[in-house]
Amino acid sequence: MTVTTRFAPSPNAPLHLGHAYAAIVAHDLARARGGQFLLRIEDIDGVRSRAELIPEVLADLAWLGLAWDGPVVFQSRRLAGYAAAGERLKAMGLLYSCQCSRAEILSAARDSGPDGPLYPGTCRARQVDPVGAAWRLDMARAVALAGPLEWTDESAGAQIARPELFGDVVLLRKDAPASYHLAATLDDAADGVTLVTRGRDLYQATHVHRLLQALLGLPVPTWHHHDLLIEGDGRKLAKRRGSPSLADRRKAGENGRALAENLRTRRFPAGISLGVGLMEEP
Repeated sequence: MTVTTRFAPSPNAPLHLGHAYAAIVAHDLARARGGQFLLRIEDIDGVRSRAELIPEVLADLAWLGLAWDGPVVFQSRRLAGYAAAGERLKAMGLLYSCQCSRAEILSAARDSGPDGPLYPGTCRARQVDPVGAAWRLDMARAVALAGPLEWTDESAGAQIARPELFGDVVLLRKDAPASYHLAATLDDAADGVTLVTRGRDLYQATHVHRLLQALLGLPVPTWHHHDLLIEGDGRKLAKRRGSPSLADRRKAGENGRALAENLRTRRFPAGISLGVGLMEEP
């Protein structure tokens, strides 16, 4: 079977070394196996998505010596597909509208999951105005319908899917056409991705994605969760903390192909290493 991987950055801030490493992993796995490496721009995050950064993303990847196959894919051109999937799940009785604020959820939550405080189910059994609401997955009902599920990570092997760890996740957001869980799952299926590469910080999210694949009848890829580039305090590189951008390095005249080779051979800049990384605050 032909291997297809993808790199899927969000254009809400410049790319940094962590993105470079993730792109290199996806690119090199595809090339080593005679497959395809795709580029997808995840540009549906409301006002945070900045169109002016997209040319910078393309320039950064070319500077690293990474070539993608086929045209660049944009999530913003797939909104109808996200809406159709949402309507299908509604028709199955698996989504309910929710008007709870983040503060209300934090004050009422009693348990925590991989993404932070678990939604306590406040809106599950009451009538909520769907206008301007988020739509949540009734996790217990979805898990019962899908039955037992497995997924495979190239390093860890076969895994039992445990999406209930996340509680009733939002699939259709108030401020965006779809959540990461729904959009990424649909996009990987539409793009024919057979090997999903991403950081270990998203390992647990795979439980939810496997459930969505079962509910929507989507193909099931294999996953490859790689370690993260982390700073001296153990936290992963993050755009919001001002980690050095690839664009700054590129414009300063640094050799991008040499940088890529250093990342491949695990020669990292001072103060940066490879590891699992501490969980980011939600």
